[in-house]
Amino acid sequence: MGVIIHSKSGGQVHYATTRVNAASDVHAAYIGLDVHKVSISVAIAEAGRQAPEFRGEIPNEPQAIDTLVRQLSERFAGQPLLFSYEAGPCGYGVYHQVQASGHDCEVVAPTLIPRRAGDRVKTDRRDAQMLARLARSGELTPVWVPTPEQEAMRDLTRAREDMKAIELKARQRLNAFLLRHGKIYGGKSKWIPAHFRWLETVRFATPVQQIVLQEYIEAVREAQRRVAGLEGQMEAALPDWSLAPVVEAIQAMRGVSLITAMTVLAELGDISRFDSPCQLMAYLGLVPSEHSSGGSRRQGGITKTGNGHVRRVLVEAAWSYRFPARKTRIIEQRAERTTPTVQAIAWAAQKRLCGRYRRLAATGKVKQQVVTAIAREMAGFLWAIACEAMGKPHGSRATA
Repeated sequence: MGVIIHSKSGGQVHYATTRVNAASDVHAAYIGLDVHKVSISVAIAEAGRQAPEFRGEIPNEPQAIDTLVRQLSERFAGQPLLFSYEAGPCGYGVYHQVQASGHDCEVVAPTLIPRRAGDRVKTDRRDAQMLARLARSGELTPVWVPTPEQEAMRDLTRAREDMKAIELKARQRLNAFLLRHGKIYGGKSKWIPAHFRWLETVRFATPVQQIVLQEYIEAVREAQRRVAGLEGQMEAALPDWSLAPVVEAIQAMRGVSLITAMTVLAELGDISRFDSPCQLMAYLGLVPSEHSSGGSRRQGGITKTGNGHVRRVLVEAAWSYRFPARKTRIIEQRAERTTPTVQAIAWAAQKRLCGRYRRLAATGKVKQQVVTAIAREMAGFLWAIACEAMGKPHGSRATA
């Protein structure tokens, strides 16, 4: 059956779904895979204390992986095996293929793999043997692996984020070019129709510079078209997504638009799987770092571990709480699509967070630190709303 394994280490919480044998959770062997673009190094650690056996390298191809799984299954008489490899740029194809074969597989967090301080030799063979040995001893921390549907939504939101970065870069280059030649826009807002009409009136002394200006303008327009197209794709894909009700629910929060809501859930999946909001905050790297020893306790900046995409959009959304609490027309329109309970949580969040921003700002703290603190508490309220939307109990732990 499927279970959720919870593990804390280094300020993070990682989640992985795996199969557990009904009679025992001990596997006949532990297979370490050092996965690369072209090849996979394979090591086997059988139950016991003997050193892992290096099996060799295989091509990183579905047929070769199927052959490996079949041969190992025959060698161990069909008993359950556990395959382990590090999360990396090669994605989760190996994980899904091994899981489909009936054996267990875990994708482990590279930053949480125990390493010997004096070990200065690193090879594919050693890495595979290390993974097999640590999997046997239970010292690896698995990460949460998205489903194919979840991964598709993540690719969509990240593509939109990449295109937005290209648009911002194109805007910066155009602004730098104009400023270098003393062309200053006198309006209040840029990148609106009035600003583009002003750009059409800008003239340079040489034809070459006029062409440069037009190319910069076209680069901005093209980037804007791509961003708008991907945002349209996000809206079109939302109704068929299994987490669509949660996306609608968390938009009741102030500062959480469709883009923010879809980014959060595309990156994290069902956030109600976290046992408490504190675990979610730690996973997002929004909790203070700490270095305590003996009688001294020192806390520093946030850990910045976990998912940086979600941390960024939450910090951006947290800036909206610098204004007094009020239900604007847009917030009301989004909230009307949710249940009264969700609306009550969102309004309680707005009152608390707006007041907390004012109190923290009054102490003289840097605005960025205040906003980060607000983003941390926002994660707790988002967790409570997600639990409500998924029909799971949450009690009063949203602000724990």
